[in-house]
Amino acid sequence: MTKTMDASQLTITRIPVPATIDAADAGPLIAAARIADAVCRFDAGHDHFDQDASEWLPGWQDQTDRLQYGFIAERDGLIVGALTITVPLEDGAENIEFDAMALPEHRDAGVEDALFALLEREAVAHGRTVLQTWTLHKPDLSGRQLASPTGWGSIPADDPQTVLMLAQGYSFEQAERNSVFDLTAPMDVVESMLDDAIRTAGDDYRLLAWTSPTPEEHRDGFAYVISRMSTDVPTGALVWAEETWDADRVVRRDARMAAAGQTVSVACAQHVPTGAIVAYNELVIGADHTAPTHQWGTLVLKEHRGHRLGALVKCANLLRWRDLMPDSPRVSTFNAEENRPMLDINEAIGFVPASYGGAWKKILDA
Repeated sequence: MTKTMDASQLTITRIPVPATIDAADAGPLIAAARIADAVCRFDAGHDHFDQDASEWLPGWQDQTDRLQYGFIAERDGLIVGALTITVPLEDGAENIEFDAMALPEHRDAGVEDALFALLEREAVAHGRTVLQTWTLHKPDLSGRQLASPTGWGSIPADDPQTVLMLAQGYSFEQAERNSVFDLTAPMDVVESMLDDAIRTAGDDYRLLAWTSPTPEEHRDGFAYVISRMSTDVPTGALVWAEETWDADRVVRRDARMAAAGQTVSVACAQHVPTGAIVAYNELVIGADHTAPTHQWGTLVLKEHRGHRLGALVKCANLLRWRDLMPDSPRVSTFNAEENRPMLDINEAIGFVPASYGGAWKKILDA
């Protein structure tokens, strides 16, 4: 069903989910992706987060594991903003994730106020009381800062997106660092760190690697380690429902990524005595292999930390990626500022800050 509203000549319409990105009704989805690119470029100061609408579409078409949908805002025939919403479907989930975006030249024109108001109505309709989102910020931290309540990191207090979130009644919960690694630079340090990690890990751990889809024999083990991302990483006071993963969910995820034209390299550490996958790292790129690479999940299970497994999977995957994607110029990744173990590894490898993120939360009255 299409929802519309009119406020100050603004019309908000639900984005249809097209059968293909070339379908006649794909225009609103394409426009929303372009708005997301424009907002990210303006706020972060670089184009590392550009993403084609064709990469969005499979996740909007497959609603098995989470709902993804959105709206566009138009004024005088011009699309000026977009709202995208993700609704986790785990039992007991209270949260909803979103991006409320106005083109930079249309901020402060009522677009964001209308999108935030619609968001709250959608949350209520889904029975959710916790709204969460992230803002991007340029790497210049020289001005007035808003400190993270975790005690680690900050974001610029006077950035328009910071001011907006506070005005909308959101609390700042966590600072994240977006770091990049130069894939065109020599890999000597990465090779040395991998050798050291292999020695430290010893015979109890072995390295596994594959390019998606996930091999059948590793689907169950990979499902479990992915599920631990919702429990084992620092999240401050953000609210997450523990995710349930199995082999079928891994297959669905692989299918969505393939349909999006994404190539995914996975490096894992397997605990030899039990056969369990206990650490992993993912590198992902879209159809344009000259674009930046994105490092998605990286995790070492809590009970297997202290064996340099984080360095093992990160370094092994970077070296593998150099051969798979020689034309990608950099890897981009996010880490919570309090996640010093992972940041220590990244900094030793050669990652440097490119921008910062702020995590925000609002709790609605039940």
